[in-house]
Amino acid sequence: MDKQEQLSSTTVLLHWLVGVSMIALVSIGLYMANTETHWLYPYHKSFGVLIVLLVLPRIIWRLINGWPQPIRVYPSFERFLAKLVHWILIIATLLMPLSGMMMSGAGGHGIAVFGLELLAGNHNADGQAVPYNAWLASTGSTIHEYVGYLLATTILLHITGALKHHFLDNDGTLSRMLGKRI
Repeated sequence: MDKQEQLSSTTVLLHWLVGVSMIALVSIGLYMANTETHWLYPYHKSFGVLIVLLVLPRIIWRLINGWPQPIRVYPSFERFLAKLVHWILIIATLLMPLSGMMMSGAGGHGIAVFGLELLAGNHNADGQAVPYNAWLASTGSTIHEYVGYLLATTILLHITGALKHHFLDNDGTLSRMLGKRI
């Protein structure tokens, strides 16, 4: 379990695995959306499905273990912003892969992990995807897009906060998230 002076190895490992994975997937997703780089889509989708295997344990761990205790007392605005950022991160890391699967699956594109078909696509004679449920696919697409931008912004806020704690406050918050005892 986490302690104020040191976070558990489970907390540290899940934080960095999910964090680095989400940064990579959001970055690739933004790149694909802006450049229409179609060959990346199967990889993005495959890793997006697999990240659920990291996100769910992280959420369960967070619910069981609670949120890490702050190292010291911070101003109320910082406490509020930290809670808001952490809640957005935990919810968005679940919404992103689920909305992506909803968009792809309901849109008739199917869901596959590196070629292993989990949900068959629905294609017409010309090879175009025929939605199983156009409304659900559209809703998934909208959620995926807006939450993607929200997640990207929140990740930047989170990194900025970590750097502020490390360089301005010099309070050990980042060191603790690197697995060190403070």
